[in-house]
Amino acid sequence: MSSRPKNPVVLIPARLASMRLPHKPLADIHGVAMIVHVWRRAMEADLGPVVVAAGEAEIVAAVEAAGGRAVLTRPDHASGSDRIFEALTRIDPQGRHDAIVNVQGDLPTIAPATIRASLMPLDIAAVDIATLAAEIIRDEEKTNPNVVKAVISMRDPVRRIGRALYFTRAVAPTGEGPLYHHIGLYTYRRAALMRFVQLPPAPLEKRERLEQLRALEADMRIDVAVVDAVPLGVDTPADLDRARDLLKPGR
Repeated sequence: MSSRPKNPVVLIPARLASMRLPHKPLADIHGVAMIVHVWRRAMEADLGPVVVAAGEAEIVAAVEAAGGRAVLTRPDHASGSDRIFEALTRIDPQGRHDAIVNVQGDLPTIAPATIRASLMPLDIAAVDIATLAAEIIRDEEKTNPNVVKAVISMRDPVRRIGRALYFTRAVAPTGEGPLYHHIGLYTYRRAALMRFVQLPPAPLEKRERLEQLRALEADMRIDVAVVDAVPLGVDTPADLDRARDLLKPGR
């Protein structure tokens, strides 16, 4: 019998502070704020309610003007996980939602099917957190420290789902075989998110600068669904230009 959650909610953390692209969530993409594009993709995934967890009132206003739902959270959260947990306690104090899909607010071109794939690993009751990866095709990505690699034990090659053994910025594993580009989209069981945000930063997390290692060091299980492509993350003006091209009306 599947243990997949029955009542998920999609939460999208967003804040205005960004070193490389100031006010990123409100960046204009053909007359629509980027955060609204992300909200639309999440709505199209049709997993459940979609709520933007906003660090500032300007983000709330942009989402609500487009017909969406947003909740204002503290602006000083250290991570998106902390921000979505605050939003969850505000919108669902009764604990009705049993899974939380955390979609980053800088993925305006993400495919709805990619978002849906993040629930698949939770068919296994022992899995606390689900995430995504795509096989690395370009050689330069294999050695790029900005490309986080997921080291996966592929338990279900037919459905392309495996257990995460580690995440690293280094080339790993070595030898013959695929390498996987980790995609920072997570789906938490509710209890797992509650536990995760209460954990202190872990030694490997601080060394690699990868928050998900906190969960692995605490013996939480993360499984990975492999998808066909890495969605475009908008971090720079060049990324924004690319997103505008991909979302050009009529394309």
